[in-house]
Amino acid sequence: MLQGFKEFITKGNVIDLAVAVVIGTAFTAIVNAVVSAIITPLVSLFFDADETGKIGIQVEGIYGQTVTFPIGELISAIISFLAVALIVYFVFVLPMNTWKERQAARNPAVEEETLPSEQELLIEIRDALRKHDAP
Repeated sequence: MLQGFKEFITKGNVIDLAVAVVIGTAFTAIVNAVVSAIITPLVSLFFDADETGKIGIQVEGIYGQTVTFPIGELISAIISFLAVALIVYFVFVLPMNTWKERQAARNPAVEEETLPSEQELLIEIRDALRKHDAP
């Protein structure tokens, strides 16, 4: 039982996953800082941040109170998500993909010789037998 746990912990993909979680947590702080320093002020040019929570569908409750479904908060969350996704893509993913493509172009992988299929082997054997049996 302990041997199985030891193998599970020492596998590379478990360690990679742990590193990814730690880096992802640290990266969240960077993305949040970019969004709050750049994206939120840009959105504030078009929308009043205090008013977004008041935008929505208002429905009269059974006890006479007015209930507001804050659609503005949903829209703000969607805009924030799209802003974060754009930042992550253009600042990190796109440059990393470009870098990987350049590395692959510099160091082309040596293509391994593919083994013949079973049918090709059988055809070769048949042809060799015919050649051997021919007078």
